[in-house]
Amino acid sequence: MAESANSTLESTSILPSLGCMPNAHPFLSDDFYIPWSQLTADRIEADLNEGLRLAKENLQQLRDLPLDQLSYDNTFGALESSTDELDRGWGRLQHLDSVNDNEAQRAQLNAMLPTISAFYASIALDEEIWQRLKTFADSPAASQLSEIQKRFVDETCSSFIDSGAALPADKKQRVSEIQSRLSELTQKFGENVLDSTNAWELVVDDAARLAGLPESAIAGALAMAKAKNLATDDEPKWLFNLQYPSMGPVLQYADDDSLRKEIWQANCQIGLGDYDNTDIIWEVLELRHEKAGILGFQDFGDLTLNRRMAKSGATAMNFTNDLHARIQDAFKDDVDQLRQYKAEKTSSQPETMQPWETGYWAEKRRQELYDFDEEALRPYFPMQPVMEGMFHIVSQLYNIRIQERDTSAEKIDTWHEDVQFFDIFDNQNDELLGSFYTDWYPRASKRGGAWMNSFETGLPPAGDQPRQPHLGLMCGNMTKPVDGKPALLNHREVETVFHEFGHLLHHLLGDVEIKSLSGTNVAWDFVELPSQIMENFCWERQTLDLFARHYDTGETIPEELFQKMLAARNYMSATGFMRQLSIGKLDLELHLSIDQFRGRDLDEVDREILADYRAELATETPSIARRLSHVFSSPTGYAVGYYSYKWAEVLDADAFTRFQQEGILNPEVGQAFRQHILSKGNSKPADELYRNFMGRDPELTPLLERSGLA
Repeated sequence: MAESANSTLESTSILPSLGCMPNAHPFLSDDFYIPWSQLTADRIEADLNEGLRLAKENLQQLRDLPLDQLSYDNTFGALESSTDELDRGWGRLQHLDSVNDNEAQRAQLNAMLPTISAFYASIALDEEIWQRLKTFADSPAASQLSEIQKRFVDETCSSFIDSGAALPADKKQRVSEIQSRLSELTQKFGENVLDSTNAWELVVDDAARLAGLPESAIAGALAMAKAKNLATDDEPKWLFNLQYPSMGPVLQYADDDSLRKEIWQANCQIGLGDYDNTDIIWEVLELRHEKAGILGFQDFGDLTLNRRMAKSGATAMNFTNDLHARIQDAFKDDVDQLRQYKAEKTSSQPETMQPWETGYWAEKRRQELYDFDEEALRPYFPMQPVMEGMFHIVSQLYNIRIQERDTSAEKIDTWHEDVQFFDIFDNQNDELLGSFYTDWYPRASKRGGAWMNSFETGLPPAGDQPRQPHLGLMCGNMTKPVDGKPALLNHREVETVFHEFGHLLHHLLGDVEIKSLSGTNVAWDFVELPSQIMENFCWERQTLDLFARHYDTGETIPEELFQKMLAARNYMSATGFMRQLSIGKLDLELHLSIDQFRGRDLDEVDREILADYRAELATETPSIARRLSHVFSSPTGYAVGYYSYKWAEVLDADAFTRFQQEGILNPEVGQAFRQHILSKGNSKPADELYRNFMGRDPELTPLLERSGLA
């Protein structure tokens, strides 16, 4: 960036001050710069109990209100901020659980989990609180509120009803018990996934077994072995684990069939063995179904989706089945062509393939068809330039600027040495809109995958009150730096970085006066639009040239390689399309049809549900459900919501046509997207926001065309 972070800090007075003094309850501290080094396991019990005390005290004031003295400020406004301290402390602890798991912290979290979960569940079930909210919502004064306040009242009342506020006392008690149990079960599910992932490693001491692997994968495996004192330069060995940057290249490139098989079999054991999630899954499904029935819904799908764009489980299922029908023939062609290719190369008859063979032979065929190897792109995607180029793109589109802070020099605390910290400013008025952390590389104490989250939701300026900035983060498990080289990403990792930053922008550019309606607090099947639309910029020459530069020479991607990349984009696209549909289908069927599957073997149920959604394999694969953290590692999360990835892909492919038609980096289009989508959060219904940006409802064709499946 042209201007240094330090010069900006010296010239602005809107940055929050650094919190340097020890805090009596650091987990609850309202310091914008979170004192991470103070957030230790021994503080958890006292801090969270203090947060509980404050929240209960605030809620008691709401309960004590005379019914003839109710106002928006002392009911809905007071409820909005009543649990701020507890939210802050619990959110920070859950974050640390994701990025810095350790025995003492885990024990404290699990000890507090039943109490915290029961408290949160009790709020919507509290008769005194509900009576006051409902009384004000039905009063003439409520009709005089601003539009945003009316929406908050409506959304809050709907949320309370969906949580059981209108139930009789005995049913409220049961819903509370269900929520507490779901919190315990889903926490254990996530721990089992992490622990079973970390429980397996493979040391390879025969270099011949590494044939076919990219140089980057071999170097990474050697570096991991050295880091654990398992190898030296004189006696090299190579360490592999089940984190994707280690496992993925083996399944895609390794010539050694036995090596691929060994790693595939190990990956299938995540959520099994000593960490078996099977019983947890069935109990979670039963509890979700029971809760839906108590609340008057046919199933958990109808309960969860009634306030989302899909509105019902049936609509989500029809959407999934419709897309399946549209691509089924192309998917079968993919399978048949891959089997035929392997047969030709091995001088054999086409036959059902082993699951550890498909990725390998698919990569061989792609390289032959398109003369394209993904690894050829890796030198053009060093992590830092990718980030800087991404920042440049959004700066041009949304009239913002992003600057890194020196965490060491400025004493900005972090939870790990890999973490970076950035500020985001509005160029129009030089306001600090927010700040964020990044944490990109895998480690044993960190859960897999990639995600974005928020720590603080700010507020726009009001009257003489200045803007309150947002604070968020994005995390991932990308290829690490090796042998003095920068971290060199593959293209899919680049897409992931852009994806998570799209979520983060949705939070950081929120401009809503009610925190609960800001940022990513939108309908779940709308939340992926800002993230998935960002992935499109990883495929356009104009934007790629801003960040895809060779780490050694600084050259952009050669045109010949770029054209190969585009030509190979939709190679076996129906297979990737179908895989995502299959996870959504499994998620929906398990929740909508629990009566049909109750008491049966999970793997048998999985095969039955997905008979038309996956290729026949020579060895059966254990159900992915046991490691499907999106669906089973939180009380709701993506449960009956995994379809929303494809739902949002329809939206993003359609919405990006406006960028393509009016200019990929057209600031007018960018400002329209910021104004109508990114800044609005849940201040209006999602379908209305989309129409405000596009001028019409979404169309399916652009997604099928982009995927080469129209």
